[in-house]
Amino acid sequence: MSSIENSKKLIAAFEVVAFVAFALISKEVVDPFCGPYSGPVSLITTIVFLTIYMRLRGQSWSSMGLRTLPGGKPKLLLLPQAILIFAAVLTTITLLTLGLEAIDLHFMSETPKGESERWGDIEGNLRLYLILIALSWISAGFGEEMFFRGFVITQLQNALNGVKFASVFSILLSALLFGYVHFYYQGLTGFVNAGVIGLIFGSFFLLYIRNLWPLVLAHGFINLLGFTSEFMGWGI
Repeated sequence: MSSIENSKKLIAAFEVVAFVAFALISKEVVDPFCGPYSGPVSLITTIVFLTIYMRLRGQSWSSMGLRTLPGGKPKLLLLPQAILIFAAVLTTITLLTLGLEAIDLHFMSETPKGESERWGDIEGNLRLYLILIALSWISAGFGEEMFFRGFVITQLQNALNGVKFASVFSILLSALLFGYVHFYYQGLTGFVNAGVIGLIFGSFFLLYIRNLWPLVLAHGFINLLGFTSEFMGWGI
Protein backbone atom coordinates (compact mmCIF):
# COMPACT_ATOMS: atom_id res chain seq x y z
CA MET A 1 0.00 0.00 0.00
CA SER A 2 1.37 3.41 -1.01
CA SER A 3 2.18 6.19 1.42
CA ILE A 4 -0.58 8.30 -0.16
CA GLU A 5 -3.18 5.64 0.60
CA ASN A 6 -1.88 5.31 4.15
CA SER A 7 -2.09 9.08 4.58
CA LYS A 8 -5.71 9.09 3.38
CA LYS A 9 -6.59 6.35 5.87
CA LEU A 10 -4.92 8.24 8.72
CA ILE A 11 -6.67 11.48 7.79
CA ALA A 12 -10.06 9.72 7.68
CA ALA A 13 -9.45 8.15 11.09
CA PHE A 14 -8.32 11.49 12.53
CA GLU A 15 -11.41 13.25 11.15
CA VAL A 16 -13.75 10.76 12.81
CA VAL A 17 -11.97 11.01 16.16
CA ALA A 18 -11.70 14.80 15.99
CA PHE A 19 -15.32 15.54 15.10
CA VAL A 20 -16.76 12.92 17.44
CA ALA A 21 -14.66 14.44 20.24
CA PHE A 22 -15.82 17.91 19.22
CA ALA A 23 -19.48 16.83 19.38
CA LEU A 24 -19.08 15.22 22.81
CA ILE A 25 -17.04 18.06 24.31
CA SER A 26 -19.26 20.81 22.89
CA LYS A 27 -22.28 19.05 24.39
CA GLU A 28 -20.69 19.33 27.84
CA VAL A 29 -19.72 22.97 27.22
CA VAL A 30 -23.21 24.12 26.20
CA ASP A 31 -25.05 21.94 28.72
CA PRO A 32 -25.15 24.61 31.50
CA PHE A 33 -26.68 27.07 29.03
CA CYS A 34 -28.95 24.86 26.90
CA GLY A 35 -29.99 22.15 29.35
CA PRO A 36 -32.08 19.47 27.62
CA TYR A 37 -31.31 21.00 24.23
CA SER A 38 -27.54 20.69 24.61
CA GLY A 39 -27.42 17.49 22.53
CA PRO A 40 -29.19 18.97 19.49
CA VAL A 41 -27.26 22.26 19.80
CA SER A 42 -23.88 20.50 19.94
CA LEU A 43 -24.78 18.23 17.01
CA ILE A 44 -25.97 21.10 14.83
CA THR A 45 -22.82 23.06 15.73
CA THR A 46 -20.69 20.04 14.81
CA ILE A 47 -22.49 19.71 11.47
CA VAL A 48 -21.83 23.40 10.72
CA PHE A 49 -18.10 23.13 11.45
CA LEU A 50 -17.88 19.82 9.60
CA THR A 51 -19.55 21.39 6.56
CA ILE A 52 -17.04 24.26 6.59
CA TYR A 53 -14.16 21.80 6.98
CA MET A 54 -15.36 19.67 4.07
CA ARG A 55 -15.76 22.70 1.83
CA LEU A 56 -12.19 23.74 2.58
CA ARG A 57 -11.10 20.26 1.50
CA GLY A 58 -13.23 20.37 -1.64
CA GLN A 59 -15.77 17.88 -0.30
CA SER A 60 -19.54 18.03 0.10
CA TRP A 61 -22.33 16.10 1.81
CA SER A 62 -23.34 14.62 -1.52
CA SER A 63 -20.30 12.33 -1.30
CA MET A 64 -21.62 11.12 2.05
CA GLY A 65 -25.17 10.36 1.02
CA LEU A 66 -27.04 13.66 0.91
CA ARG A 67 -27.02 13.73 -2.86
CA THR A 68 -29.36 14.88 -5.60
CA LEU A 69 -31.64 12.10 -6.82
CA PRO A 70 -31.78 12.07 -10.63
CA GLY A 71 -35.03 11.20 -12.38
CA GLY A 72 -38.43 10.29 -11.00
CA LYS A 73 -37.88 6.66 -9.99
CA PRO A 74 -35.41 7.32 -7.13
CA LYS A 75 -37.77 9.94 -5.72
CA LEU A 76 -40.79 7.62 -5.96
CA LEU A 77 -38.82 4.92 -4.12
CA LEU A 78 -38.03 7.16 -1.15
CA LEU A 79 -41.26 6.55 0.74
CA PRO A 80 -41.28 2.74 0.29
CA GLN A 81 -37.61 2.64 1.27
CA ALA A 82 -38.30 4.71 4.39
CA ILE A 83 -41.29 2.52 5.30
CA LEU A 84 -39.11 -0.58 4.98
CA ILE A 85 -36.58 0.91 7.43
CA PHE A 86 -39.39 1.89 9.81
CA ALA A 87 -40.82 -1.64 9.67
CA ALA A 88 -37.39 -3.17 10.26
CA VAL A 89 -36.83 -0.99 13.34
CA LEU A 90 -40.30 -1.66 14.77
CA THR A 91 -40.03 -5.42 14.21
CA THR A 92 -36.51 -5.72 15.58
CA ILE A 93 -37.15 -3.64 18.70
CA THR A 94 -40.40 -5.52 19.39
CA LEU A 95 -38.77 -8.94 19.02
CA LEU A 96 -35.79 -7.84 21.12
CA THR A 97 -38.07 -6.54 23.88
CA LEU A 98 -40.13 -9.73 23.91
CA GLY A 99 -36.99 -11.87 23.87
CA LEU A 100 -35.46 -10.04 26.82
CA GLU A 101 -38.72 -10.21 28.77
CA ALA A 102 -38.78 -13.97 28.16
CA ILE A 103 -35.56 -14.19 30.18
CA ASP A 104 -36.96 -11.80 32.82
CA LEU A 105 -35.24 -8.64 31.61
CA HIS A 106 -37.84 -5.87 31.36
CA PHE A 107 -35.77 -2.69 30.99
CA MET A 108 -36.63 -2.33 27.28
CA SER A 109 -40.33 -1.92 28.01
CA GLU A 110 -39.76 0.71 30.68
CA THR A 111 -39.81 4.42 29.84
CA PRO A 112 -36.39 5.87 30.71
CA LYS A 113 -36.68 8.34 33.57
CA GLY A 114 -34.43 10.83 31.83
CA GLU A 115 -36.55 10.71 28.68
CA SER A 116 -39.75 11.74 30.46
CA GLU A 117 -37.97 14.51 32.38
CA ARG A 118 -35.89 15.85 29.53
CA TRP A 119 -38.46 17.80 27.54
CA GLY A 120 -41.14 18.35 30.16
CA ASP A 121 -44.83 17.47 29.96
CA ILE A 122 -45.62 17.22 26.25
CA GLU A 123 -49.16 15.87 26.61
CA GLY A 124 -51.61 18.47 25.35
CA ASN A 125 -48.86 21.12 25.03
CA LEU A 126 -49.17 22.10 21.35
CA ARG A 127 -46.40 24.71 21.44
CA LEU A 128 -43.85 22.32 22.96
CA TYR A 129 -44.98 19.54 20.63
CA LEU A 130 -44.42 21.66 17.51
CA ILE A 131 -41.03 22.87 18.78
CA LEU A 132 -39.89 19.30 19.42
CA ILE A 133 -41.16 18.05 16.07
CA ALA A 134 -39.25 20.78 14.24
CA LEU A 135 -36.14 20.18 16.34
CA SER A 136 -36.33 16.42 15.85
CA TRP A 137 -36.46 16.72 12.07
CA ILE A 138 -33.53 19.13 11.99
CA SER A 139 -31.31 17.58 14.66
CA ALA A 140 -32.26 13.90 14.50
CA GLY A 141 -33.76 13.39 11.04
CA PHE A 142 -31.06 15.31 9.22
CA GLY A 143 -28.29 15.94 11.76
CA GLU A 144 -27.92 12.43 13.20
CA GLU A 145 -28.19 10.74 9.82
CA MET A 146 -25.69 13.10 8.22
CA PHE A 147 -23.22 12.67 11.07
CA PHE A 148 -23.54 9.09 12.35
CA ARG A 149 -24.34 7.39 9.06
CA GLY A 150 -23.13 9.70 6.30
CA PHE A 151 -19.93 10.99 7.87
CA VAL A 152 -18.91 8.42 10.48
CA ILE A 153 -19.61 5.27 8.46
CA THR A 154 -18.10 6.69 5.26
CA GLN A 155 -14.93 7.87 6.97
CA LEU A 156 -14.56 4.70 9.02
CA GLN A 157 -14.75 2.70 5.80
CA ASN A 158 -12.05 4.94 4.34
CA ALA A 159 -9.93 4.53 7.47
CA LEU A 160 -10.38 0.74 7.43
CA ASN A 161 -9.89 0.39 3.69
CA GLY A 162 -8.25 -2.95 2.99
CA VAL A 163 -9.36 -4.45 6.29
CA LYS A 164 -11.57 -7.54 6.05
CA PHE A 165 -15.19 -6.78 6.97
CA ALA A 166 -14.46 -3.05 7.01
CA SER A 167 -18.10 -2.22 6.30
CA VAL A 168 -19.30 -4.43 9.16
CA PHE A 169 -16.89 -2.81 11.60
CA SER A 170 -17.86 0.66 10.37
CA ILE A 171 -21.58 0.03 10.93
CA LEU A 172 -20.93 -1.58 14.32
CA LEU A 173 -18.68 1.24 15.60
CA SER A 174 -21.12 3.88 14.38
CA ALA A 175 -24.01 2.05 16.10
CA LEU A 176 -22.10 1.80 19.38
CA LEU A 177 -21.35 5.52 19.23
CA PHE A 178 -24.99 6.27 18.42
CA GLY A 179 -26.08 4.19 21.40
CA TYR A 180 -23.55 5.88 23.67
CA VAL A 181 -24.76 9.42 22.93
CA HIS A 182 -28.28 8.37 23.96
CA PHE A 183 -27.13 6.74 27.19
CA TYR A 184 -26.70 9.94 29.19
CA TYR A 185 -30.44 10.65 29.36
CA GLN A 186 -32.05 7.34 28.38
CA GLY A 187 -29.83 4.91 30.29
CA LEU A 188 -29.44 1.27 29.23
CA THR A 189 -32.78 1.30 27.38
CA GLY A 190 -31.66 4.21 25.24
CA PHE A 191 -28.25 2.68 24.62
CA VAL A 192 -29.73 -0.60 23.39
CA ASN A 193 -32.57 1.01 21.44
CA ALA A 194 -30.33 3.55 19.72
CA GLY A 195 -27.61 0.96 19.16
CA VAL A 196 -30.04 -1.39 17.42
CA ILE A 197 -31.46 1.48 15.38
CA GLY A 198 -27.91 2.46 14.46
CA LEU A 199 -27.20 -1.07 13.20
CA ILE A 200 -30.37 -1.10 11.12
CA PHE A 201 -29.92 2.40 9.72
CA GLY A 202 -26.25 1.79 8.98
CA SER A 203 -27.05 -1.42 7.14
CA PHE A 204 -29.74 0.28 5.05
CA PHE A 205 -27.36 3.17 4.35
CA LEU A 206 -25.04 0.76 2.56
CA LEU A 207 -27.90 -1.31 1.13
CA TYR A 208 -29.35 1.83 -0.46
CA ILE A 209 -25.90 2.64 -1.91
CA ARG A 210 -25.16 5.54 0.44
CA ASN A 211 -28.49 7.30 0.02
CA LEU A 212 -29.33 9.21 3.20
CA TRP A 213 -32.77 10.44 2.14
CA PRO A 214 -34.76 7.29 3.08
CA LEU A 215 -32.96 7.23 6.45
CA VAL A 216 -33.81 10.90 7.08
CA LEU A 217 -37.49 10.23 6.34
CA ALA A 218 -37.61 7.06 8.46
CA HIS A 219 -35.84 8.73 11.39
CA GLY A 220 -38.18 11.70 11.20
CA PHE A 221 -41.24 9.43 11.13
CA ILE A 222 -40.02 7.47 14.16
CA ASN A 223 -39.54 10.64 16.21
CA LEU A 224 -42.84 12.07 14.93
CA LEU A 225 -44.68 8.96 16.12
CA GLY A 226 -42.96 9.11 19.51
CA PHE A 227 -43.70 12.77 20.18
CA THR A 228 -47.24 12.49 18.81
CA SER A 229 -48.01 9.56 21.12
CA GLU A 230 -46.80 11.63 24.09
CA PHE A 231 -48.76 14.68 22.96
CA MET A 232 -51.95 12.66 22.51
CA GLY A 233 -51.40 10.61 25.67
CA TRP A 234 -51.51 7.32 23.82
CA GLY A 235 -48.78 5.78 25.96
CA ILE A 236 -47.16 3.75 23.16
